[in-house]
Amino acid sequence: MTTPGFIRELRASIGNRLLFLPGVSAVVLDDDGRVLLGRRADDGRWAIIGGIPEPGEQPAETAVREVYEETAVHCVPERVLLVETQAPMRYPNGDNCQYLDISLRCRAVGGEPRVNDDESLEVAWFSQDALPPLGEFALTRIKLATTDGPTWFEPAPDTLPGIPEPPDRT
Repeated sequence: MTTPGFIRELRASIGNRLLFLPGVSAVVLDDDGRVLLGRRADDGRWAIIGGIPEPGEQPAETAVREVYEETAVHCVPERVLLVETQAPMRYPNGDNCQYLDISLRCRAVGGEPRVNDDESLEVAWFSQDALPPLGEFALTRIKLATTDGPTWFEPAPDTLPGIPEPPDRT
């Protein structure tokens, strides 16, 4: 994954310390219900398409931009699937990040899938019954994209530190 310029500038000041960043992932479906996947250049694994918003960019814009940049497919975001804070991670260069992922279901509206940048080794459509090996991150989002349930988010616990209990309304 190419590191955006604004993050490289931040890293020059803060080094490898933890950055909490927005991320956008896109489950792109075609008219036949196939899922668009890319095989990542950094680890060789198949994944849904995603990336980091540029400053001021809306999540839907990020999804459209990232899908096109990585696959040459044009898409239209249709709905929010999930909002979830991921576990902190460390990149091979030592940078520490934690992402708040906003996942969108998108509909393909044009373009032929191909490797369109240096982030992917392969790009292809897959029927849902013939997906390549995928991690839980992608599988969860694909499942949400192919059902009509509500947007998923981790519920808040019954109590939070420093926040008093609500008054009893009975």
